[in-house]
Amino acid sequence: MNRRKKMSKIFISCALPYANGPCHLGHLRSTYIPADIYARYNRMIENEVLLVGATDEHGTPIAVKADKEGKKPIEIATRYHEMIVNDLKSCDISFDSFTRTTDQTHYDIAQNFFLDLYKKDLIYEKKIKQLYCEKCKKFLPDRYVEGTCKYCKSEGARGDHCESCGRHLDVGDLIDPKCLTCGHTPIIKESNHYFFRLSSFQKSIEEYINSNKEMPANVKNYAKNWLKEGLNDWILSRDMEWGIPIPLEGVEGKIIYVWGEAFLGYISSAVQWSKETGEKWEDYWNDTTIHFIGKDIIYHHALFWTSLLEGYGCRLPTNIIAGEYLSLEGRKMSTSQNWVIWVEDFVKKYDSDLLRYYLTINAPLSKDTDFSWDDFGRRINDELADVLGNFLHRTFTFTKKFFDNKVPEYNKPNDDDRAFEVDIEEIPNTVGKLIEEFKFREGLVEIIKIAKKGNKYFNDQEPWKAIKDDHQRASNCLYLCNQLTKVLAIILKPYIPNKAQEICNILNISNEAKWNDSKIPIEFHHEINKAKPLFKKIEEETLEKEKKDLYKNLEDKENEKEINNNTNSIETGDEKLSEKITIDDFAKMDIRIGEILEAEKIEGSNKLLKLQVNIKEKQIQVVAGIGKKYSPEELINKKVVVLVNLPPAKLFGVKSEGMILATDSATLLACENGEIGENIR
Repeated sequence: MNRRKKMSKIFISCALPYANGPCHLGHLRSTYIPADIYARYNRMIENEVLLVGATDEHGTPIAVKADKEGKKPIEIATRYHEMIVNDLKSCDISFDSFTRTTDQTHYDIAQNFFLDLYKKDLIYEKKIKQLYCEKCKKFLPDRYVEGTCKYCKSEGARGDHCESCGRHLDVGDLIDPKCLTCGHTPIIKESNHYFFRLSSFQKSIEEYINSNKEMPANVKNYAKNWLKEGLNDWILSRDMEWGIPIPLEGVEGKIIYVWGEAFLGYISSAVQWSKETGEKWEDYWNDTTIHFIGKDIIYHHALFWTSLLEGYGCRLPTNIIAGEYLSLEGRKMSTSQNWVIWVEDFVKKYDSDLLRYYLTINAPLSKDTDFSWDDFGRRINDELADVLGNFLHRTFTFTKKFFDNKVPEYNKPNDDDRAFEVDIEEIPNTVGKLIEEFKFREGLVEIIKIAKKGNKYFNDQEPWKAIKDDHQRASNCLYLCNQLTKVLAIILKPYIPNKAQEICNILNISNEAKWNDSKIPIEFHHEINKAKPLFKKIEEETLEKEKKDLYKNLEDKENEKEINNNTNSIETGDEKLSEKITIDDFAKMDIRIGEILEAEKIEGSNKLLKLQVNIKEKQIQVVAGIGKKYSPEELINKKVVVLVNLPPAKLFGVKSEGMILATDSATLLACENGEIGENIR
């Protein structure tokens, strides 16, 4: 690829966030912050940039969530689309277009794309065996079924993919599959489906991967490993209603597989941008196209998407940049266990620039890294506050004190002055080259290095002393330090745009400065504005509280899961008990009739209630997961069945000394007039 000539057009895309949850820090680290740094830099060197994205709103996870909540899938997708938009805006991700895959434009493009491939005989029909739930009377695509992966033996593998080993799974690759809707074991049944001839592109994709000298090693090596196994034709349809219908006559109840249309969100987002601006998105795509994605979807983008594009006749992406995983306090992030930091929660308490800084400086994109609250605090305090912030503040305050807020003159430089001047002149080129090579961390490291040099130079020149006996030495020192602050204000913009703007405001220069403006010195006697501290240190007590709250979330989630499992273990009607026990097991259970004396909600949970229950011999405290079914007021003086010989446990930090017994729908087993019934009325 010809390295960034002036005024080239660059199409930059971010992997589409899936609209079944808000953004967490892992999303930002792998995809959105790197893409934004690259986009902002290229705009500053006067390239024309089109940064696009969209929410991915089809597929089974959204349909499954909608089923559980009794809502329509579009309601779920809309809810999370709005959350995701707010999350990305809060971190200053500078999209030119951010749309949805449920937009009509996307539907039209996806169906036309499918038809084009179908007419070229790159899509063909084939009967296959699929899992079918007789109870739900439907086929079980993707996440409607879970089981154990036959390859790596990991539990929780989906119907089409194992997250543990990354393999694409077929119907026979799940051990002990279960329908997620009803829990029954599905049968195997035939269904007619549509396949993309992925195998036909083996040689051309190998050539594309091998010949791309600028493709990062993590992407190239991962793709090569899959190519060694050989590409197999890819199923491009699903039996379900939520999605884009197959655009063929006589085909009902089948939609285009989400991985067959979600990629096109890049293009449909760009098309909508073209409609609004009148510019041609194709000019950007056909010049330079860069995809920013996460490690988990390298296969899909490097092999499947490129084959689809080649089949259609599109120019293949110039490069694919994949960010590796972000763990949390040494453990894999898990949204289901609440072991995660959500973007919305973070930016409520901390400046988003601190997040952008830390997630960039922590490790190269090509390596896994970890978010640690202690390390976050250390880097913010030691690097941003003590190094960068200290240099800026000293420069501004001494300029005010000794030179009336005006940049002093520069004459008769000494050797230290000349050496520092060279460093200042070189840093924009150094950082710019690293950003162009997608080495975002390395670029930021160089910025901190030059700030450290600035502090050392300032200390060595001792302007607070020189102002008395060597005025020109003090003048030269503050002149050069102000020049570096201007350079920093400009080259920090791709990384921490808000703080960079604050530096510009203090320096009294335009925030719209281009990259090469950093090489133009501030004139003598240029007046700067009043300085203020730019980076506040984070107290150790604050970090300790963050860690404590994080571990409490994990503990509460595990306890809530346990109480839910216990609550749901007793079923009524014709359903079988979830697990068989012996009569000896039952004899160990001390079950009493208790009367609820007090009831109140537990802060932070919409399900748990704290109950004070009288069991005659004594009063015990019980935490019960029935808050969605009953209000505290209607429980007072009700008699319930209580299991009292459980070891005490803490749920949401509240001690629980027993268990209220309930049915699978959280309906209490209660006692009225000496008889046990299924309600408390």
